[in-house]
Amino acid sequence: MRATTDTEPYFDPYDIEINADPYPAYERLREEAPAYYNDRYDFWALSRHSDVEKALVNWQAFSSTRSDILDVIKSGVQLPPGVLLFEDPPAHTTHRGLMSRVFTPRRMAALEDQVRDYCVRCLDPLVGSGGFDIVTELAAQLPMRVIGMLLGIPEEDQVAVRDKTDADLRTRPGQPMKVREGTVANGDMFAEYIEWRSKHPSDDLMTQLLNAEFTDEHGEVRTLTRAEVLTYTTVLAGAGNETTGRLIGWLAKLLAEHPDQRREVVEDRSLVTNAIDEALRFEPTGHASARYVTRDVDYHGRTIPEGSAILLLMAAANRDPRRYPDPDVFDIHREDIQHLTFGFGLHYCLGANLARLEAKVALDELLNRFPEWDVDPDGMKLASTSTVRGWERMPIVLPGR
Repeated sequence: MRATTDTEPYFDPYDIEINADPYPAYERLREEAPAYYNDRYDFWALSRHSDVEKALVNWQAFSSTRSDILDVIKSGVQLPPGVLLFEDPPAHTTHRGLMSRVFTPRRMAALEDQVRDYCVRCLDPLVGSGGFDIVTELAAQLPMRVIGMLLGIPEEDQVAVRDKTDADLRTRPGQPMKVREGTVANGDMFAEYIEWRSKHPSDDLMTQLLNAEFTDEHGEVRTLTRAEVLTYTTVLAGAGNETTGRLIGWLAKLLAEHPDQRREVVEDRSLVTNAIDEALRFEPTGHASARYVTRDVDYHGRTIPEGSAILLLMAAANRDPRRYPDPDVFDIHREDIQHLTFGFGLHYCLGANLARLEAKVALDELLNRFPEWDVDPDGMKLASTSTVRGWERMPIVLPGR
């Protein structure tokens, strides 16, 4: 590792020590190297809020077609068609429109009772205990169950889906992800189930994906091919699993560290939404989104050349003092908690409302039973991945009876 106190700012997304607390490195990037180049891994990075926000909407110069993950861009592997995250207009416009029709606010709201029922079943048996691991008992379970509810995946298969999608995002500590041809958004594990669902339609997203008609980028009215349904299902199954689970873990940690604010949320549940968005700003689960640079672009006196890979550091932007007063302070009363954690512009996360719903219900039910808790620092463990930052283990300690 090269320490952030060296003469030159240094940022390495794979470095374990930097990942343990990346914010000092981000601060140095914002102030000293806002257009940063890492020669070891050959990528650039933008860290100031205004730069990241503008780059997220400038798809003509910062393309998603090579992936939004640095490791995938650098691997040069062929990506399957139909992955919304890896598209720009016009294909992105077509496919996002299709997904918007099946990922409606009405459908999200209809899930709330099911989400709440699941949280109750997870948390009720823990009442009266001295503590439990919030990740193991709830955060790692809930998103998988919700995606299963949406897609109609049988409960007995949901654990396998979660484990497969999580494994795809895992990196060895200190190393980039190993990306192999044909493994990105591979939906083979769903093929048999999709075929079965096509003959047994139900009121779920899978059935809608199989039957929805749309006009593609070539002007043809059609339904999705089986290959496209496989890809869509894989993206949906994986997109919300780790990120939402990590958000619940961060909420537990931040509210333990700020008991006065937690007490306010206990007394006034209208503050739950603020608490969630401030957690998303302060400790985002996804710290960066990668892009492929399609033409030379100039930032802060440096030219980022065509063909470069670049990281748009949303986590650094979320703590830019040019945008937020006291950015390193967690404050659920912050007047403007808008953040870049879910992206910005045409690639804004379609599942943002679902993630907020899950976090809102989980936090509400947690506070109903456990208005106070601490976290056990000795039992905590950060997940070893460069794509999603959050906790693999987080024991919480409840007050003695």
